[in-house]
Amino acid sequence: MTPICRSSSACSDAMDDAHFMRLALEEALRALEHNDVPIGAVAVRDGIVIGRGHNQREADQDPTAHAEMIALRQAARAVGHWRLEGVTLYCTLEPCAMCAGAMVLARLPRLVYAAPDPKAGAGGSVLDVLRHPQLNHQVEVTSGLLADEAAAYLRAFFAQLRADGQRH
Repeated sequence: MTPICRSSSACSDAMDDAHFMRLALEEALRALEHNDVPIGAVAVRDGIVIGRGHNQREADQDPTAHAEMIALRQAARAVGHWRLEGVTLYCTLEPCAMCAGAMVLARLPRLVYAAPDPKAGAGGSVLDVLRHPQLNHQVEVTSGLLADEAAAYLRAFFAQLRADGQRH
């Protein structure tokens, strides 16, 4: 689902979103260097990337080393505060419950993600942690931007694992 341009500022925003999602896709490819699931994320404030991450669970043997968590931590250091006001996070896959919870706790204003995760997504697919009405903060969500490309990376990764007789 590509954002619709109804004004020049909407078109500019859509172009910016596509640009930053492409950076997240580049991050996703970095995860392949250490046999991690190719998921990437970038945190942006005022048009500047202030955090980047790609999955590092295998590399770090850390169950919390998700792309989003790494990008959020870097963004918080860059901002100098745990509240990520004015930050948009671009992710190649719908966040899990842990990552979505961290986004709510960080008061992230906006998330743009590419592909849905029908098995563990917490941005509307399985759960909707990001917009749960009983939580103290809701995140604005845009989904589907460059979803086909992000999903292709994931399909290729898991197909290769199956071909090699491995599981992840």
